Amino acid sequence: MARRHAKHEEEEHENHERWLISYADMITLLMVLFVVMFAISNVDQKKFAALSEGLAAGFGAPRYIVSDGGQAVIDGKGAMIDPVQVSVIAPPVPVPPAQGETALEQASPADAAEAQQAVGDAQAELASLDEIAAEAREALATEGLESRADFRVTEDGLVVVLFADDVFFTSASAELQPTGARVVDALAPVLADSGRPVDAEGHANHLPVRSTSAYPSNWELSAARAASVVRRLIEVDGLDGSRLTAAGYSDTRPLVPPSDPTSIEVNRRVDLLVRSTARPEVRALLPQLAEARRTAAG
Repeated sequence: MARRHAKHEEEEHENHERWLISYADMITLLMVLFVVMFAISNVDQKKFAALSEGLAAGFGAPRYIVSDGGQAVIDGKGAMIDPVQVSVIAPPVPVPPAQGETALEQASPADAAEAQQAVGDAQAELASLDEIAAEAREALATEGLESRADFRVTEDGLVVVLFADDVFFTSASAELQPTGARVVDALAPVLADSGRPVDAEGHANHLPVRSTSAYPSNWELSAARAASVVRRLIEVDGLDGSRLTAAGYSDTRPLVPPSDPTSIEVNRRVDLLVRSTARPEVRALLPQLAEARRTAAG
């Protein structure tokens, strides 16, 4: 009798491609994540362009729109022009009703109100700094010292530039000369009445100090000159020392480049910075408003 053959059952093979399912799920989730991140980070370009155009119209400046995908600039009439750098913000001027509703009015009311508030605060802060400068000029003129200082407005506030030639300090010295002391004394009441913090900033020209000098470098010399001015304001003129600071910048912040024939005298100076206490977005507008006013005055 023939022996039956045992039934042969093949072993079930393990599926080695199951990882593809998990991999596909992971790729799908990553794609969804990137789409969501892009969606929430995309800036509303139309609202931003409308606000920028409205602010430009309110300041009396021509309206320019940067086209997408390049650096070309299109004016309000659709003509291509070369890119320009805007460095001056003119004072606000009324927009004639015939021009219709401006883009600023179409922008978010909160954004438009915030921008207008910043401009208004900057104009008020500039007027306050101008008043301090006018009082300082008058005080110097009374003493016949009006030519001994210059005034300019920066983002930090009002800078009173005291040219530190031999009238203020002798060469390689930080001791205030009599005329320099008179200038500081004339300015002291104005600085006290302002109620603002005041920084004395010492600067030097590019020439190294002499080997016989008491100061190893222009860093020590510029800092010592600033400290001499602060000490005079406190000990002689009675200003509150908690409102004053002194710092030296050596030759790192020149008014004119070393190649300028006047650099030796002009860059050797002490600046008195009457600080602006406005918020940063307001202070950022101060130099532009001051330049626009200077340009308008001719």
